[in-house]
Amino acid sequence: MRSKDFIGLFNLVVVAGVLGAISYAALVLQPAEYDPETLCLVDETPPHTIVMIDRTEVLYTPAQARRIHDVIHDARASLEIGERLSLFELNHRGEIRNTNRFSVCNPGRGDQINPLYRTPNRVQMRYEALFDRPLDRALDGLLDLIDSPVTPLAESMAELATREDFDRAVPRRRIILVSDMLQNTQLYSVYGHARVDLAGRLPDPAIIARELENRYGRALAGVELEILFVAQDHDGWTPQQRAIIRAHWEEIFRHLGVRQSWREFPE
Repeated sequence: MRSKDFIGLFNLVVVAGVLGAISYAALVLQPAEYDPETLCLVDETPPHTIVMIDRTEVLYTPAQARRIHDVIHDARASLEIGERLSLFELNHRGEIRNTNRFSVCNPGRGDQINPLYRTPNRVQMRYEALFDRPLDRALDGLLDLIDSPVTPLAESMAELATREDFDRAVPRRRIILVSDMLQNTQLYSVYGHARVDLAGRLPDPAIIARELENRYGRALAGVELEILFVAQDHDGWTPQQRAIIRAHWEEIFRHLGVRQSWREFPE
């Protein structure tokens, strides 16, 4: 083989190798597909945080409404790239509702986006639009007291934990619940003809936990639950009664395998 032929062949091999490497890199480095509505990676199950606001006969003060806004923003700020945040409310009919269908994954800030495949400014604007507008609508009416015949707190949390995007296959499940924790359903109720002997009227927490597991299985096991325990000075519940209610819930959650933390949410 002449030297020119050898050099030509060598150059062809080099060019083919370079083109192959570029094609391979383009294939490997191309980011996974994103769902255009949620910004979540398609075919992946991200960690999921849910903020649920109790709207059943809870009258929030202006200061509490502002703090709820801050709580949601803090939850968003704590998300790692790819993690999901959803807003739910327990409405006046005792139904859990995905507030304005808001459920969004954190795609990363604009400066974290690969500009070869996505426009950073466009992603950032899309994320902010999907978050800020529904959030403002979600907070509308928080200062209104809405009559509600039931408050199924225990059932609603267990129901959330059976959703496909929040079941036991989902890693690092977290619920931030804003509520006065006044359960009122056929399962059990904190209310009675009189509020005396509250501790004696509340059912055994182990029985309540067992009933929930009979209905929903071990759906809540492993969930991290942060409760913002809403104070309502106008509703007549004394600090001692609120302490009894909290202790009762703590035992229920312990039996269910929930990792719980509590914070007072004063007026």
